[in-house]
Amino acid sequence: MMIRQRTALLLPLTGFLLVFFVVPMLWLLSLAVREAEVPRALPRTLTALQSWQGGQPVPAPAFAGLAKDLIEAREADTLADAARRLNYEVNGVRSTMMRAARAVGAAQPETVFTAAFFAEIDPTLASPEFFAAVQRARGPVSAYYLLAAFDLTRDAQGAIELTSESNRIYIDVLMRTLGISLSVTLLCLLMGFPVAMLLTQVTEKTANWLMVLVLLPFWTSLLVRTAAWVVVLQREGLINTVLMKLGLIAEPLTLIYNRTGVLIAMTHVLLPFMILPLYGVLKGISPNYMRAAASLGAPPVVAFLRVYLPMAAPAIVAGSLMVFILAMGYYITPALVGGGSDQMLSYFVATYTTDTGNWGMASALGLVMLGATMMLYGVAHKLSGGRALSMG
Repeated sequence: MMIRQRTALLLPLTGFLLVFFVVPMLWLLSLAVREAEVPRALPRTLTALQSWQGGQPVPAPAFAGLAKDLIEAREADTLADAARRLNYEVNGVRSTMMRAARAVGAAQPETVFTAAFFAEIDPTLASPEFFAAVQRARGPVSAYYLLAAFDLTRDAQGAIELTSESNRIYIDVLMRTLGISLSVTLLCLLMGFPVAMLLTQVTEKTANWLMVLVLLPFWTSLLVRTAAWVVVLQREGLINTVLMKLGLIAEPLTLIYNRTGVLIAMTHVLLPFMILPLYGVLKGISPNYMRAAASLGAPPVVAFLRVYLPMAAPAIVAGSLMVFILAMGYYITPALVGGGSDQMLSYFVATYTTDTGNWGMASALGLVMLGATMMLYGVAHKLSGGRALSMG
């Protein structure tokens, strides 16, 4: 009976998470592998290409099918989506396909649509590379976006290869994202661990006031806190002004629109997420353990490393995971205080969703971030002996 009551209490939360989190997330991630635009707009062309292989001459029925598909897709308003999808692989083909649709619609009824007809509009439309891209997008699923997220593509024969050097950006951005997230996590741990220890050793009244200071950043929005760092870190800001008045520097330091500003601002924002899990575990560690180690002849440093630190390991792992995962998805802070070479994967996800409408690429990059997070969690869970998120 008690179990049923507990289950009933969890039903509203479970339903809410399922409807507003799990289902939308799965739908979004599915866009990384779904191919719907080209099959919907060019069905006859894909039928004519069923037995065609890259490197062979394009079959004549493919051109006749393409002509009919262009007319019907333009009338059904599906041509623009298919042209945009193919433009990701064949640069410039979007405008070419729209122009070809108008040309086919204006052609005489007796016109025979051949390779020469489309080559006159644009040689790209008669090339095997274009039809190979159409064939790869036949759906219902493909690995195009996932490959692109790792700077990979397929050649005319379908073999996987690296993209051209000028288009290789995502691996560098992923490494940059992981590097920034790891740096912020380490900075939060180095500054947060002493604060959490201090909170467990002072009186309850003092600990309450210190906890207020820890939680104070939560009373201000993220955008306001980041904008405040822009004011503080700029060349005429508080830090440079004080340092110059003290005679410690001769000219203002460059603390903003670079990696330094990103690390400072992100560490400030995420520090409470490190302190709170640490404090939750450290306050449960009895001082008697350290006294017992000292009574057995262990120096303070040895006692800390051999006794105190292992008991604090679950909190360290939990806080580090929380900070790292949050840092992986940061967008506002790097965008405001970082430079062009400091933008993280979340910046590209936002760009693809709000500016270019490339939801497939945004979903693939999100899936990469999710995969990296899950791998990190698996490693941390193993290293902590199965206590990755244990707070007891």
